[in-house]
Amino acid sequence: MSLRSHVMSRMNHLGQHIGPDLDGWEPPLPIAPTTLVGRTVTLEPIERTRHAIPLFHAYRGAPEQLWTYLPWGPFTDAAELGQLLDALAERDDQVPFASVSDNEIVGFLEYLRMSPEAGTIEIGGITWSPALQRSTASTESIFLLIDHAFANGYRRVEWKCDDLNAPSRRAALRYGFTYEGTFRKATHYKGRSRDTAWYAITNDEWPRLKMRLQTWLDPANFTQQGNQIRSLAQILVGR
Repeated sequence: MSLRSHVMSRMNHLGQHIGPDLDGWEPPLPIAPTTLVGRTVTLEPIERTRHAIPLFHAYRGAPEQLWTYLPWGPFTDAAELGQLLDALAERDDQVPFASVSDNEIVGFLEYLRMSPEAGTIEIGGITWSPALQRSTASTESIFLLIDHAFANGYRRVEWKCDDLNAPSRRAALRYGFTYEGTFRKATHYKGRSRDTAWYAITNDEWPRLKMRLQTWLDPANFTQQGNQIRSLAQILVGR
């Protein structure tokens, strides 16, 4: 089934197919920096003075592979990382967050390419330290940003990555994003060309996905040792 078939079209008086009504939707306000609290993680608006040094130490010892598909890193010192955090926080269309788990600052991610007039927003810049990778807190970090965007009136949350970044592509599908295609030679970074894979979740899809993500995040889905009982993939397909 093509993506086009998911759109409920209608006919205008000229006999042409057109998209559905907006049903009273109005463009939301830009999302402002705020603290988002989950069960296993808290997302804090980035502050260089609070986050740069702990983040730098969190990334020390990280494998080189962490930086391959990111536009930044590795960092030579906390000052260099701090300059990046300042630059991210100064952008009008971006809102960066630090992920705090077990009272440790263990990574950051951000809203970017925020377009209130279109009702679209992207989650990206995901820079997890080894302590956060493959953890419940990393999944909940993404969940909190998706849910916050839709709660604020956005119609579409996007995920984009280098088409060659297999872990990011798997992660997008794991969270319930739908693959929409690859833009060839969409950009370049670190001296190389990048084809960009596009994924998205829309507001009409989110209620079902939210319920299933919450089912996975529920403490009842984990053993006393913290191991998952049912995988998120199993829950998303209703098994």
